[in-house]
Amino acid sequence: MKYFKFLIFLAISIVFLSASCGKDDNNSENTETTDEFADDSTEGTTDDSTDDSVVEIQKDTIRFASFNVSMYGETAEQVASQTANFGNVKYARVARIIQEIRPDVLALMEFDYDASGQSLENFKTNFLEYKLEESGDTIVYNYAYQVPSNTGLLSEVDIDGNGSVSLPNDAFGFGNFEGQYAFAILSKYPLDLENIRSFQQFLWKDIPNALLPENADGSSYYSEEALAVFRISSKNHIDIPVQLPNGKTVHTILAHPTPPVFDGAEDRNGKRNHDEIKLLADYINDADYLIDDAGQSGGLASDNSFVIMGDLNADPVDGDSAENPILQLLNNENINQAVCFGENIPQSNGGAEHNQQANHEGNPAFDTSFFGLRIDYVLPSADLEVLESGVFWPSSTEELYYLVEDEGSSDHLMVWVDLVVE
Repeated sequence: MKYFKFLIFLAISIVFLSASCGKDDNNSENTETTDEFADDSTEGTTDDSTDDSVVEIQKDTIRFASFNVSMYGETAEQVASQTANFGNVKYARVARIIQEIRPDVLALMEFDYDASGQSLENFKTNFLEYKLEESGDTIVYNYAYQVPSNTGLLSEVDIDGNGSVSLPNDAFGFGNFEGQYAFAILSKYPLDLENIRSFQQFLWKDIPNALLPENADGSSYYSEEALAVFRISSKNHIDIPVQLPNGKTVHTILAHPTPPVFDGAEDRNGKRNHDEIKLLADYINDADYLIDDAGQSGGLASDNSFVIMGDLNADPVDGDSAENPILQLLNNENINQAVCFGENIPQSNGGAEHNQQANHEGNPAFDTSFFGLRIDYVLPSADLEVLESGVFWPSSTEELYYLVEDEGSSDHLMVWVDLVVE
């Protein structure tokens, strides 16, 4: 009955919005509308005093979350078009999950970059700030930032050595257009955009002891010309300070390293993934070799609080990673060990029920993806107290299972951690 009511409401909503503000024609499968999201309610107004989340947020805590939402298109304009009006079922499920878990600070992985910010504004206005069902509530993020990305940003060098310079393989990060598979941040609290530090342009060869790929004969897989411009970050590595109401600043450090697959015996993607994670570890260790895009040297000062968030494409037990790179973070004394291997590892009933993979050794309750891996993380600094954590993956008997059933929202699940920031 719940599912049926959910369907009816979407149909009513679409008719209402179409009549009041018009609707662009779009024949993409991703924009197909159904009557999934439905009830007898009308469009809601913002009311952050009501919290109907699966896990109640404790008083005086801040909830940080990371969610690979798979909101990427085949063209640069597609996501902006798909979010221009309420009606995309997949995006509505994504929004409903966000409304349910209600993070204070949220990293959106695989959200196409839009320099104008229109895509993110559309998603906020037409989905997050829209009441999707009777039991839910709207959510407002007054602060947002779309992060520039190396994906689809064409270099001037034949990186893949095929005799021509073209997308996607000669971009600094794999992508068919600039900003495909990028990421963004949403926050209820001010973002200190004046003090952002990014490492989008940092070169792979400049990382000490870099795992640069080699051919079988020991020669470099990449030409000298390619290595002279090859950026380590497949998308971006960025530190965005968040200013909390108590005057405390928490550095949100976001990254989305390349998957360690889709390569050959040289393991170029596996090794790049390793060194992208190494850059994160070296940043929180205040490594002096680092130079950000503005020319500032060094990493994060040791007395700064931080939260690393993102799809890091590395599982500590299973998968195809090179030299188990995630341990550079999970074994790092600067990170609160409770969420690494302790009592607060984010977990879910759905993962435990559905996700036992053949030949995998890891606990499926810890998985954050439908392909059986723990790869999405929220990793707070050791000085921040962890109260609770979780992965939004309801079991098949739980009320909101339809939001994730058959990867209906994404092939990843939202990971969240509640922190005391004093």
